Amino acid sequence: MKYLIIGLGNIGQEYAATRHNIGFMVVDKLAADHKTAWEIDKLAFHTEIKHKGRALHLIKPTTYMNLSGKAFNYWLQTLKIPIDNTLTIVDDLALPFGILRMKPQGSSAGHNGLKDIEAVLGNQNYARLRFGIGNDYPKGKQADYVLGKFNPNEQAELPLAIDKAADMVLAFAAVGINQTMNLYNQ
Repeated sequence: MKYLIIGLGNIGQEYAATRHNIGFMVVDKLAADHKTAWEIDKLAFHTEIKHKGRALHLIKPTTYMNLSGKAFNYWLQTLKIPIDNTLTIVDDLALPFGILRMKPQGSSAGHNGLKDIEAVLGNQNYARLRFGIGNDYPKGKQADYVLGKFNPNEQAELPLAIDKAADMVLAFAAVGINQTMNLYNQ
């Protein structure tokens, strides 16, 4: 069985360790744990890992966040992966830092990457793993906050949260979304 795991983020060194790039960080962790290298391919960095007899295709779109749907759809069609075997990893302002929540579908909640995926797919029926980044920013400074670096306290806790998110991705492929939600959703 094949799976498509999409880590959302923005390309470029200036975005590398920002809150908005947590999706990239999670798929980077999976690739590193499985000792696989990224290759630049059409619309995304791509690599493949194996887990319990399943092939997980990891992508990091090179389209920037607000055009993530283009890469999502290209890889979905190219690899001929059913939509139920996709998981999108995304930062979430509505969840406190480090809280992880997997959902089988849902709204974009104003997230530009998810909005674009919905626009391209024409629906909201795809799984996502929401990674809480908190919302501790002054009024009118949301963009600065999501494109900003994690604070020292968050940086100390980040590796454990990324490890847990990576475990959730592997569980999604191994046991399915319902059992993964039961095991991990907080």
